[in-house]
Amino acid sequence: MEITEEKQKRNIYLYPIYKMLSWDLLFYYSIIFLFLTQVKGISAADVLLGEALYPAFKVIFLVPLTALSNKIGKRNSMIFGNFVNIFSILCYMIAQNFTYVVIGQFLSAIAFSIKSITESNFLYDTLPKGEKRGHTFAKIDGKGTSWYYYLDAISSFISGFLYIINGYLPMLLCLVSCIVSTILCFLFQETTKMEEDTISVRKYMKDLKFSFQYIFQSNRLRYLIVFGAILSGFMGILISLRSATLEQIQFPEQYFGIVFAVLGIISGISSRNQHHLHNYFHNKTLAVLALPTTISCIVIGLTVLGKLSYQLTVSIILWMFFFQFLAKGPFNTLIKRYLNNFTNTALREKIASCYNLVESISKAIIGFLVSWLLRGTTASNTMLVIGCIFTIVVVLLLDKMRSRVGLKPEEYSKKEIEFTELK
Repeated sequence: MEITEEKQKRNIYLYPIYKMLSWDLLFYYSIIFLFLTQVKGISAADVLLGEALYPAFKVIFLVPLTALSNKIGKRNSMIFGNFVNIFSILCYMIAQNFTYVVIGQFLSAIAFSIKSITESNFLYDTLPKGEKRGHTFAKIDGKGTSWYYYLDAISSFISGFLYIINGYLPMLLCLVSCIVSTILCFLFQETTKMEEDTISVRKYMKDLKFSFQYIFQSNRLRYLIVFGAILSGFMGILISLRSATLEQIQFPEQYFGIVFAVLGIISGISSRNQHHLHNYFHNKTLAVLALPTTISCIVIGLTVLGKLSYQLTVSIILWMFFFQFLAKGPFNTLIKRYLNNFTNTALREKIASCYNLVESISKAIIGFLVSWLLRGTTASNTMLVIGCIFTIVVVLLLDKMRSRVGLKPEEYSKKEIEFTELK
């Protein structure tokens, strides 16, 4: 089913607004730990355990939710995902014990799994086919991502003050943003025709397994998926480690919100300009994003270990955070752009499912590794260790990718380009 020009314009107009409100939870991350431990009386260990279960749940739900998305369509899947998100926030708000936290993470995994499968593909299917499709996708998706970072910075700044007044206020605003996101989904127009025949989960798993095997025969896709999943997992664990490191050096807690609000704006600016980054660095873009991120962790670890003056230590750490957020902004849009190159609708859905599965596994493994390290050492030492490990991993992967990823279309083998024929 070809989408009409009128529907196309509506989707393109709404998508950045939708992504700004729904890419991730607003009014949430800066206070959720305090909310669950202080307001709800749940132990810190249980909160962290709940967070560790999230990527594991995503792995479990990926296949059935991909089958569901294939059946009900991308627009309806987005409605369903945002609707489930509402209940996950409500679960935290009424939590009485650790069981509610597990249920909340369970629902959140369902919501973000189906959203990650459908949202970027929905936008890509909306856009007209042609040589500029990838550029247009990156521009629109990057705009929504940058808007999200700006709004997230504002919400992070506000959440700290609202939490002091009443711990439920930031959570209430988070709930409102989820409701608005759900309403926006109803305004979208479906881009592809939904399947008329029922597809069993067993049959879909068999088809998906074949698709994964097919996809991983491509050197380009295999390395992009593995590299993207590892870097995404690495960036994910830095969220908690940054706060833990600041706490370790006794950085005043009242300034946490201000620091991360400013850094969020940096991510927004870099995300909005990700196409300039790609145009300037071309096939070196992923290296430019990855290496400063991993090396910055080494610098942070060595800075704290060196017992420098407090002012110098804080300055160096905040500059390293700056480089991390500068890379974080454009990464998610660019990795999806690279994965979607030389593909059709059918293959993009399979690639998205495969990438989300590998990414969730990567996040779970890295998360458990960091949790294990934190039991025996400090946050800064953990930064140093994982910085060294992943710098080596990234360098080795980039060396392998040099002759396989980021080439011009005519430089790829005929076999690579033929992957676009997957139905």
